Amino acid sequence: MTQPSGIHHLAFMAGDIKKHIAFFSEVMGCPLVALFDMHGVPGGLHAFLRMNDHGYFSIVQLPNVDDIPIELGKTHAGTGALPSAPGTLQHLAFRADSDADLIAMRDRIRSHGVNVIGPIDHGMCRSIYFAGPDQMTLEVATSHEPIDPAKWIDPAVLAKAGISAEEARRFKAPAQYAGPSPVPQPAYDPAKPHMAYPKDAYLKMLAVPDEMLTAGASYTAPPVGEPA
Repeated sequence: MTQPSGIHHLAFMAGDIKKHIAFFSEVMGCPLVALFDMHGVPGGLHAFLRMNDHGYFSIVQLPNVDDIPIELGKTHAGTGALPSAPGTLQHLAFRADSDADLIAMRDRIRSHGVNVIGPIDHGMCRSIYFAGPDQMTLEVATSHEPIDPAKWIDPAVLAKAGISAEEARRFKAPAQYAGPSPVPQPAYDPAKPHMAYPKDAYLKMLAVPDEMLTAGASYTAPPVGEPA
């Protein structure tokens, strides 16, 4: 089935990339595996920390980011129960493989002087909660079994969300995609989601054939060459 197979990386903004690298390596235990000038972004630094061979945690540092204010309730939620602006990340939950691993993560984080609340049992998962650099709202969770939609999709909450029975059926079993391929770039439709490039530049990018964009915008060589 054509769908994402997981998360390759999550990228967070930092004014001080070293502070974030220290937290997610030493406190969270994720090894630093990449740090380089961000491709195509002057002044940008990009770091990757390994969670496993298929998932990474990424930090981006750009100039003058520390001049942008953090506003709880707007840019950041502050806790898993509070709001932030639409489209922002309300909280991030990492995965632990077992209850024992969850407790080990709690103890590791606390050993660095960071306060941790939990574990709390939500039925579908057990979770611990804590804060990261720059008011990140973080969680580590573990589940004993896959989430059963028959038990966890509440009909009353479908109604609250404005989701009809037919829509719920589609959402629970998305249609498979079997082609065609390649699909040409659709015509620009302002009603669809779009990245926030300047419109003229964005429309020119959309008009470039995929092969030309791949050839012209790709950066494949690592910053450190093979030893002589």
